[in-house]
Amino acid sequence: MSTATSTGSGAAPTGNGAVGVAVIGAGNISKQYLDNLTVFPDVKVHVIADLFEDAAAARAKEYGIAEHGSPELALNHPDVEIIVNLTIPAAHVEVATAAVNAGKHVWTEKPFSLDRESGLGLLKAADAAGVRLGCAPDTVLGAGLQTARRIIERGDIGIPLTALTTFQTPGPESWHPNPAFLFQHGAGPLFDMGPYYLTALVQAFGSVRRVAAVGSTSKETRTIGSGPKAGEQFPVEVPTHVSAMAEFENGASSHSVFSFQSPRPKVGFVEITGTEATISIPDPNYFTGDIKLWHAGDQEWTTVAPTGPANGRGMGVLDMARSLRAGTEHRATGRLGYHVLDTMVSLSESIGSGTFIDVESSVPASAPLPEDWNPTAATL
Repeated sequence: MSTATSTGSGAAPTGNGAVGVAVIGAGNISKQYLDNLTVFPDVKVHVIADLFEDAAAARAKEYGIAEHGSPELALNHPDVEIIVNLTIPAAHVEVATAAVNAGKHVWTEKPFSLDRESGLGLLKAADAAGVRLGCAPDTVLGAGLQTARRIIERGDIGIPLTALTTFQTPGPESWHPNPAFLFQHGAGPLFDMGPYYLTALVQAFGSVRRVAAVGSTSKETRTIGSGPKAGEQFPVEVPTHVSAMAEFENGASSHSVFSFQSPRPKVGFVEITGTEATISIPDPNYFTGDIKLWHAGDQEWTTVAPTGPANGRGMGVLDMARSLRAGTEHRATGRLGYHVLDTMVSLSESIGSGTFIDVESSVPASAPLPEDWNPTAATL
């Protein structure tokens, strides 16, 4: 079995003080990141950049960021060490590669890439340049999933055996002001929402060994339901419903539904069953939420409150920044992002072939996050 290369593991400590950051991509998701990155004292946002420089200027004004402009401004800025790549999925590898070539570390929104070839190329380029790659989701660092991980690793459910996950909605076109890219190659419910659920499963079970899936598309076009483009139609290029099976290297298995074509929403459902109990873990698209346990013979769930930080998107960037200074490996690595991408590509191939597909990459478990890890403390 081949293994995706590691990036930034065990690198020597670098510099001191807050780590300089630039954000490329001033769209919707940038607000969630900037809400946190502008208040975490261990990072300093120097630049907001976008191909549409007016959008960058507006976002910079909103958050009091001094500099804004084109992506080149961010890539060439002398005080920027980490590029936070919040572009659309089709541009992720292009922007990340440009950042690597500029000698910058890169945090990329999911998915890591759209195909194996470009993803592996990015990993190799980063290794050659001696820079780090990180990839969303960083929700796995939140109190909800970290508390669930501690429960599982402590043995409270026995040996984890199986999992069920469900994400199903009518689709994002009713509320998203510019949703067409979410129905293009590299998106759809599998590539858009799959990373949250699959990353959580990999943290629980380890690497995926092989997968199988079936998919369908309910409509050839969709209509934007809100915002300035309301009423416009756009084509659907990917399956909008995927039913997926995965077998992990340790022999465990999971069944997942990813759907943008269900009139009845049901999201955030993740149950993992072990030899002694079933655990219901929080919605992996969020950073916190109660955990529930059901042992054999129980008549109702036992609720466990999460412990640890749950500040939100940007925790992964902060973990990368602190690890960079310490010379230790960050947790949401490019290698993890690539393995999840490899799994999703394999699922897509299975839809086309009607067969099980082996997942060639693997990834080691990332270190758990200490319960007292404090994003709002100045540690550098």
